[in-house]
Amino acid sequence: MQKKKLNLSIKILIGLALGIVAGLFLPADFATAVVKPFGTLFLNLIKMVVVPLVFASIVVGTCGLNDAKSLGRLGGKTIIYYLFTTALAVTIGLAAANLFPVGRNLAFQMEAVSGAEPTSVVDTLLNIVPTNPIKALAEGNMLQVICFAIALGIGILLCGEKGQPLYRGINSLAEAMYSLTGAIMKLAPIAVFALVAPVVAINGPKSLLPMLGVILTVYGACLFHMLVVYSASVGGFAHISPVRFFKEAVPAMIFAFSSASSAATIPFSMDASDRLGVPPSVRSFILPLGATINMDGTAIYQGVCALFIANAYGISLTMGQQLTIILTCTLASIGTAGVPGAGAVMLTMVLSSVGLPAEGLAMGMVLGIDRILDMARTTVNITGDIACSVVVAASEKQLKQQHKNT
Repeated sequence: MQKKKLNLSIKILIGLALGIVAGLFLPADFATAVVKPFGTLFLNLIKMVVVPLVFASIVVGTCGLNDAKSLGRLGGKTIIYYLFTTALAVTIGLAAANLFPVGRNLAFQMEAVSGAEPTSVVDTLLNIVPTNPIKALAEGNMLQVICFAIALGIGILLCGEKGQPLYRGINSLAEAMYSLTGAIMKLAPIAVFALVAPVVAINGPKSLLPMLGVILTVYGACLFHMLVVYSASVGGFAHISPVRFFKEAVPAMIFAFSSASSAATIPFSMDASDRLGVPPSVRSFILPLGATINMDGTAIYQGVCALFIANAYGISLTMGQQLTIILTCTLASIGTAGVPGAGAVMLTMVLSSVGLPAEGLAMGMVLGIDRILDMARTTVNITGDIACSVVVAASEKQLKQQHKNT
């Protein structure tokens, strides 16, 4: 009898468990100096392929829609879905923080600090269009790369036959990136171990106790959002069992949790969407776009942390201020990059919008556990990307039902 090989998701789970156990016993210095570089190397390999992968897959996905009308319809549905779930997410985060008022007993004194100048919605929207596409590709500015890729795809469609040589070349690039990414993914279990162990070793159980309330509230709200909102959307719109959905999404969720990078998780998300029956033209368009503009987990984190900081300083936020947080989070999510730590930058904007201090002790406490919170919110973000691809594909009547029993 042939030995049954462990699939990638099981290997990643094993790597995650071993990383947690090793982190409890390894010295922080050793974990950082010796173990962490292996995870960093893997992330560097992913970052090496992610820009050409996103660029090529979106151009191919745009061309696969065959006409600009289909592109507009698909893009419109995607953005509406993301904005709606982001608004729900920040509402859930605020509700959780109101129900479990973390930070109320800290009684910090308000420091005289200056908040960061928030970027206006108009500037964010103008910055989406690159003045230099080559510079956008070189710098990895994902919003601008996506904008240029969609524009180039539309140009190829408008060219008709004359644009086919360029399309075939970019399609070959996409296939090469898929193959290269597949080879890199085989290292994922080792990378998960190397990424998780230093986090546990540095923070440790004892150092997490003062912020345990924030961590539990964020993680609980994230879990609630995934189990309720995403289950309802894939079950209601795509008629897919939530159990099957999460079973297929697990490898992507685990890698997102360990890497805290939506962009780096795109190959896993692509694979999960494929198994759920989402056609290449839809997933190649939606998932890279979602890695940039879908920030449901980040919105939950900001709702909880904004109320934590307000409670820590003894400030009571009015209903109007909490509605401002919901609006700011929803609009700002469009401009937040899917890389580790971006949520902390966005939190500064949210705090400034309601007059809360964007610096000081309370913010420092939040930033101290930012990596741990980043792991949860990234997991929510990429799960939402996969759910959106399924829902939009179903709405376009392109979901492949023959994948149901795979």
